[in-house]
Amino acid sequence: MPLLLSSILLYSLTACAEIAGCFAFWTWLKLHGNPLWLIPGSLSLGLFAVLLTFSPSDHAGRAYALYGGIYIIMSLLWGWVMEHTTPDIWDIIGASLCLSGAAIILFAPHSHT
Repeated sequence: MPLLLSSILLYSLTACAEIAGCFAFWTWLKLHGNPLWLIPGSLSLGLFAVLLTFSPSDHAGRAYALYGGIYIIMSLLWGWVMEHTTPDIWDIIGASLCLSGAAIILFAPHSHT
C-alpha cells in the first residue's frame, strides 16, 4: 500500500480512537453521563496511543505533527456525523491548510541529523 494511503488510513483510525475516547469522557463530565463511559473511553484512548506508534515517522514529534492534520479533519467529520454540526467554509479552509502542512512534514526530504 502506498505511503500516503497507508498513512491516511492509520491516522484516521488513530483519530477515531482518540476522538471516541475523549467523547466518552466528554459525555461523562459535560453531559453528566454514566461513569461507565470511562471504561470504553479509557480503552479507546489506550488504542489511540498504540496506533500512533505505528506512524511511518522515526521521530515522535513528527508523528504527532503528521497526526494533527488528520485529527483536525476527523474531528470536523465527527462533529458533522455524530453531533450534526456541518463544517463551514472556514472549517474547510483551516483543515485544508493543516492537512497541507502535515503532507509537507510527511513527504519532505528531512535531513538525518
